[in-house]
This record gives sequence, structure tokens and C-alpha cells, in this order.
Amino acid sequence: MYNKIWSRKELTRQKLGTFGEYYAKMSLASYGMSIYTAEVDDHGIDFVAETANGFMKFQVKTIREGTNYVFMREKDFDIRDEALYLLLLVLKDGEPPNMYVIPATAWMEPHGSIFVYHAYEGKKSSPEYGLNLSKKNMPQLDAYRLEKFIGDVCNDDQSGIIL
Repeated sequence: MYNKIWSRKELTRQKLGTFGEYYAKMSLASYGMSIYTAEVDDHGIDFVAETANGFMKFQVKTIREGTNYVFMREKDFDIRDEALYLLLLVLKDGEPPNMYVIPATAWMEPHGSIFVYHAYEGKKSSPEYGLNLSKKNMPQLDAYRLEKFIGDVCNDDQSGIIL
């Protein structure tokens, strides 16, 4: 059993991020994926997972419910990379994390107002890709639930999901 009160003041953003990375790795490993991690941050890639179909790179973001925006710096998130995914964990008190796996290529196609890009020309901030997580946009995330991703990546048979 683990804590599910995500609003605890002891849970800083850094601690939630660490939890999210471990939880994401364990979740994918539970479906039979091999997980590889780097000892140092490798340009925004938190870990790599191997399936029968090849390698996938993941950047993990962990947020509390009610957070309206999450972003990835453009220099660390190549939207042309078909092996790169954002794995988003949304934490709601009393519940296990809701997990979404979004291909980086999703930012290349128009999807309404959920997928955004900010160039910040002439400003201090670096260009970034983001998710506008307003209440209106949250239903659009359902297409990216972990369960759907696993169903698309894995083969389902009588004994459960396998790779």
C-alpha cells in the first residue's frame, strides 16, 4: 500500500516527479516491458522501454489534479521522434494515478486547444510544447489512457497482456 493523499505538503513537486517516474516504470514493467534508465538526466528522456516492436523513449510529467498546464522544453522534446512519448500522471487525492501516454508526434497535428506550442520569441523563456489541461480539454486525454496504449502496443491473449 502507498500514500494516495497527493495534496500532502511534504510532497514537493520534485518528490511527486520522482514518484511518477518510478510508478510509470513499474506500470510498464508489469506488462512485460524491459525498462532502462540512465544514471543522469539524458536530455529530457526519463527512461527507455523495450517491447517486441522496438524501443520507446519516455518523458514523465506528474501533476496534481487541477493543474492547468504542463510543458516540455522544445530542445528536449522532438515532436518528429516517433519513438518519444510523454507519460503523464494526474494525481487525485484518494485515487491511484491516472496515466496517459501521448506520442510526441501528437503536437504535429491539430487537436483543438489541448496541444500547444509557445515560441516565446524575444523572451527569456525557452520554446516549449505544452498541454492545456483546462476542464474543457481533459476529456480529450481519454484517447491516450495507459490502458489504450497497452492494448495498442501489446498483444492480448487468453493469459492476459503479453509482449
